[in-house]
Amino acid sequence: MKILFSFLIFNFLFLISFSQGYDPKKVNEKASGLYSKALNELTQNKNYKYAIQLMDEAIAIEPDFADAWLSKAAAYADIRNYPASVASYEAALKIDAAYFSDSYLPYSISLAGTGAFQKALDAVNEFLKITGLNERSVKAANYRKRCYEFAVNYANTHSNSNYVFRPINLGDSINTKDESEYFPSLTVDGNELIFTRLLKGVNEDFFVSYKKNNQWSKAIPLPGNINTELNEGAQNISQDGKMLVFTGCNFPGGNGSCDLYYSLQTPKGWSEPLNFGEPINTEFWESQPSISPDKRFLYFTARDPNGLGGSDIWVSERSPNGTWKNPINLGPGINTAGNESDPFIHADNQTLYFTSDALPGYGGRDLFVVRKDSAGKWGKPENLGYPINTINDESTFIVSADSKTAYYSSGNAEIRGGLDIYSFELREDIRPGKTLWVKGNVYDKKTIQPLPSAVELLDLKSGQTISKLQTDESGNYLITLPVGKNYAFNVNRKGYLFYSDNFSLSKNPVDSVYTKDIPLQPIELNASIVLKNIFFDTKKFDLKPESMIELDKVVQLMKDNPNIKILIGGHTDNVGKAQDNLTLSNARAKSAINYLLYKGVRIERLQWKGFGSSKPVADNKTETGKAQNRRTELTVVGL
Repeated sequence: MKILFSFLIFNFLFLISFSQGYDPKKVNEKASGLYSKALNELTQNKNYKYAIQLMDEAIAIEPDFADAWLSKAAAYADIRNYPASVASYEAALKIDAAYFSDSYLPYSISLAGTGAFQKALDAVNEFLKITGLNERSVKAANYRKRCYEFAVNYANTHSNSNYVFRPINLGDSINTKDESEYFPSLTVDGNELIFTRLLKGVNEDFFVSYKKNNQWSKAIPLPGNINTELNEGAQNISQDGKMLVFTGCNFPGGNGSCDLYYSLQTPKGWSEPLNFGEPINTEFWESQPSISPDKRFLYFTARDPNGLGGSDIWVSERSPNGTWKNPINLGPGINTAGNESDPFIHADNQTLYFTSDALPGYGGRDLFVVRKDSAGKWGKPENLGYPINTINDESTFIVSADSKTAYYSSGNAEIRGGLDIYSFELREDIRPGKTLWVKGNVYDKKTIQPLPSAVELLDLKSGQTISKLQTDESGNYLITLPVGKNYAFNVNRKGYLFYSDNFSLSKNPVDSVYTKDIPLQPIELNASIVLKNIFFDTKKFDLKPESMIELDKVVQLMKDNPNIKILIGGHTDNVGKAQDNLTLSNARAKSAINYLLYKGVRIERLQWKGFGSSKPVADNKTETGKAQNRRTELTVVGL
């Protein structure tokens, strides 16, 4: 837990030790009176500004008033003005080093507050040299020592010389003078910001602002029936902007003190809160949800006695039928015996940010990032480093789809209210994958009627499912595309041939989004589709490994429709001799058939044929046209 600076007022303001250099009994009477008045302002009224002014007046009369310098240093530390605190501590140190010795611990904390971690480490080591320290002081000092050692080591092993941490307050459209704003959340396009505002210090409500011409509009209460007189907070907007997950505490009919709820966007605004119910919500405390971009996984914080610490991060997966599975603890690689919280799953669906007060860090709650490996397993958490993390608590952190713009709430810098929302550019080594997206509508090719369907994105290299979602009832979908990989994109619905496409984003990715409306072909005689994720090397007919993902979809199609028979047709462009192209296309079609046979599809259901360059679908005069003509097609030839 964070050691609060307010205790310094009581532990260090009334120093009674004596030394030859400084004797508090010999302080000027008027200065002593001003000092006593300052202490009263601190302890009774928490009036730091006036108290510091009084201590300055006392010091003006008695420049070597060590107690006043130490109290002033503690007051500055309490309001997180660490440079001024350090200056005051060092003034006291110059007056009498022996009298100062008990202050080396709070002095080290203020040094660390300025980022001077090596000096902080030296100071805390001086404190630990003192004989006769009580157990509590030794424990507190060793805790700080570990933090400073971590900070020094992090600085030595991370080269951030070109990085400038420059938080920008989002301004009066978002932040208010008297209220706190926190828990920012963004849609995938970065143009809709929803956040929590604490009204009159008691009631949390949701507000929304829209970015137009790179400016945020004046925030308004979230329209609809979601805000109530009860506390709604810790929200996260889905990437498509159609679902809001959040925390509701002491709601009628809730499972525990705080439960997880969701609301759906309707033509009349946001719907009334809907409880996720069991098994996500329990008699215990659940909060701070984050929904994955495909809405298939819900990450959240819970204080469950079956967890590993005070609060842990859990995840629940939504089944194809829409029900949520039993939550799974993210395990000891992420959760500790301390408190982990504030999970945020990025639009890339591979990068998770969270806070922890027990993983190695700078003190209190630090921000961490953890990424999935090629097998879909979480790696080792990494501290985001200074100055993003400080000796104070950090939390409510998100990163936009562009991967470089982060948002968080803070009270550490210039503020309009208790907490404000800031944005800043994230350091490159702790960024998630830049994420584009594709959106559109799925419909019946013959009737043009919308079709609710399953949409899936897979990593062509690893075969890992990146996202898997259902369209809405009108067939609309949005799926995120992390840059840096090549993807197979499939749309499926029972009774239809699946649709396939690919997005090659590992090299020279475009800096835009895709709009792709998808006509699904009903399964009927002569219905056909292009299998866009069947790959061969130039002039070769051996299937490349990434082709297996698409062919497995064909295998599943055959299992789901046991009566259909198909023809696999191979096609080439017009480069080279016609006979060579015919032979090559036939061999390529046969390679696909051999894989289907290997997977158990019966030979009597399969046909293949090479057409060479005889059936172009585009002009062979362009490279784009040639690429379209080099294709593998599936045609239904029997039912």
